[in-house]
Amino acid sequence: MALYPAHRADIDARLANDLATMPSDNATQQGILVGRAAAQIILNSRAHDGADTPPPPYVADPTPGRYQPTPPAFAAPVFTGWAAVMPFVLHSADQFRPAAPPALDSQAYAAALTETQQLGAKSSASRTAEQTQDATFWAGPIQNYWNSIADQVAAGHGTDLDHSAYLFTQLDTTLADATIALYDAKYTYQLWRPITAIRQADTDQNDGTTANVTWEPVATTPADPSYPGAHSDLSFAAATVLAHQYGDSNRFTVTSSTLPGVDRTFSQFSDAATAAGLSRIYAGVHTRVDHEAGRELGIQVADYVLSLTPRPA
Repeated sequence: MALYPAHRADIDARLANDLATMPSDNATQQGILVGRAAAQIILNSRAHDGADTPPPPYVADPTPGRYQPTPPAFAAPVFTGWAAVMPFVLHSADQFRPAAPPALDSQAYAAALTETQQLGAKSSASRTAEQTQDATFWAGPIQNYWNSIADQVAAGHGTDLDHSAYLFTQLDTTLADATIALYDAKYTYQLWRPITAIRQADTDQNDGTTANVTWEPVATTPADPSYPGAHSDLSFAAATVLAHQYGDSNRFTVTSSTLPGVDRTFSQFSDAATAAGLSRIYAGVHTRVDHEAGRELGIQVADYVLSLTPRPA
């Protein structure tokens, strides 16, 4: 209720329904007290974490390679101050900051941009039907997919309540810190998005790129810099946590809020993470450079969190 006061009535009703199934004895009452105390400790510890600090305005830099708000809405960049939010486990947001992206005049940059220009174009003839579907399938908030995957896999393994609670603590703490680290890197490097890079490719001093001033991506470009990729970062962070608990090989089915009625079945967490990351190339909003940096960042953050929070017996 502290986080979502507008939903107080619904939350109260759910709580009442849950408590109605329990005996009205001393053990239940003690459990209620412990639960409230634990929640208050968490709320107190995060009361001044910087998440509610008004974000600083972003001043666009017209220099080639620098992020600029993107069409069609040219919305103001989001989470500009998120690097200053206090992490849950990391020492600082920049603890695992990736190296700078390849220079605009490099072959690596040209290859990555050309791939997105071909596969991520709204009118692409290079993208397969499955890739086109993936661009929409994974378009929702990526952390929601991974919480759903974790719920499904934990239930399939018969994981008990205590271990499930601990698993979700590790998962979402990792996702939170991976997000903080992500925005630190994004606003440190301020790399332009593919739609800007492709339309202004005649300014990048790279003979390996070709400008197309009318190029459009499959999806609307998110309002933040390109590097690293959020889907890749959060997906590999989550996959690392789940593989730590259950091993990488697990069969599970993923559903999508952005493409209802379509399912994806995987046999490895890492495969699902790769699919989610690459989908943003097919959507035209990221390049492989963003994907690879996000993947490494997510793995590093997860490995660090896991090293400090070993599995309970």
